[in-house]
Amino acid sequence: MLPTLEIAEDLLNEALQCNPGPWGNHSRVTAHCAKSIAARCENMDENKAYILGLLHDIGRKFGTRHLGHVSDGYSYMESLGYDEVAQICLTHSFHNQSTDEYIGKFDTSEAETALINRSLKNVQMTDYDRLIQLCDALAGSEGVLDIEERMLDVKKRYGCYPQSKWDSNIYLKKYFENKANGNIYEIVKKDTYRPH
Repeated sequence: MLPTLEIAEDLLNEALQCNPGPWGNHSRVTAHCAKSIAARCENMDENKAYILGLLHDIGRKFGTRHLGHVSDGYSYMESLGYDEVAQICLTHSFHNQSTDEYIGKFDTSEAETALINRSLKNVQMTDYDRLIQLCDALAGSEGVLDIEERMLDVKKRYGCYPQSKWDSNIYLKKYFENKANGNIYEIVKKDTYRPH
């Protein structure tokens, strides 16, 4: 099940009141990119893509956590019955359905880590999962970023960026350029789009 756009926006605004930060605009940029790309792809719903992008980081509502935001978002959306969003909260950080490539602190309890690993194993990845993974890698808080510059920035901040994850992002960019029949940066209006 998926929330309406109005409910999704309310959920994000409420979450930002609990934990303000640049992650809100990052979520809006992710949503913009997802909608723009999905609109050009057969068998993809641009409004669904937008909602999933808007809520992929909703776990940040509960505080400044690294891996914890994944389990928080997944559990929160499951509790509201929004299973499609819950899946995106889970998969957006794990291209290969494994926490082995996670960049950031493992700040989860044993139970939370087990929940993430167990749930990842049971996921059937779709193009929506892949799209949000790509758009998460394109989205800054002030606009759309060059994907390689964004990955270099993450590498600089955390000291590493797994080659397999780097390769996955480049693959996803090419995959969706082929699917959408166009240059990703032009489709998402990289040079002109700004969140409001």
